[in-house]
Amino acid sequence: MAEAGGGGRGGEGGASIAAGPPGDQARRFERCPGEGWLALLGGGEFSFGQTLDADRAWLARCAPGVVGFVPAASGSNDYPRHFAAYLRQAFGRELETVPIYRPRDARRGRNAERLREVAAVYLGGGVTDHLLEALAGSPAAAALGDLLGGRGGGMVVAIAAAAQAAGVVARSIAPGKTLPGFAWLPAGVVEPNFDPGHDRRLRRLLQLPGVRWGLGLPAGSAVLLGPGGAAEVVGTAFRLGGPDADLEVLGSGGDGGTHGGAGGGGEEG
Repeated sequence: MAEAGGGGRGGEGGASIAAGPPGDQARRFERCPGEGWLALLGGGEFSFGQTLDADRAWLARCAPGVVGFVPAASGSNDYPRHFAAYLRQAFGRELETVPIYRPRDARRGRNAERLREVAAVYLGGGVTDHLLEALAGSPAAAALGDLLGGRGGGMVVAIAAAAQAAGVVARSIAPGKTLPGFAWLPAGVVEPNFDPGHDRRLRRLLQLPGVRWGLGLPAGSAVLLGPGGAAEVVGTAFRLGGPDADLEVLGSGGDGGTHGGAGGGGEEG
């Protein structure tokens, strides 16, 4: 996997996000400081193999051991069970559910401690509002921040609705409303399941105060952000530097070029 702006092992299926010094890279993909990795996945059905490359990328970066699954966004018991079977079959990795479904679960000390102990934390998809409502201001959220910000080099993986929660703000399920995100991207936002031909939702987020850039992540793609400005992309992703800017193509679909014009696409809502 090629990488820009930092050291580390290589692998398959990835590409450099951008050329240039690590400092430039860190400014373009600003994330919370620390030695951990943040893997943002655009979405896709793991049962159909749509996330294989993305999952291979983050697993190559995390330590041996069990992966902890947080089901708060979906509230499902079946989702982590099926994902555990997939992870075991495809990669030989074990997964356990860290049972955080509601705010009271996120306040339990044993759940927060378990998040700090596992090799990686996987925030499953579902509804962004549910994830943020369950974790906001909790010891569990603090544990995730410690994984990213600590010197031990933890791994937090977020897919689809959970990836959206990583930004400084996130779209709510309620039409026209937004919610405060985890701010792991202090001035950034994330639009998962992204279609570059229908980019208005992402552009609207960039009109909000304090938002300077955004990531558009199609299903199957991923952006991994590490310490010291390290950054990797799997598949094709997009960066938007302002509400009226052109989309910058990242990864295997381009070499830092642009896509379309400002305000492109016909998406409403």
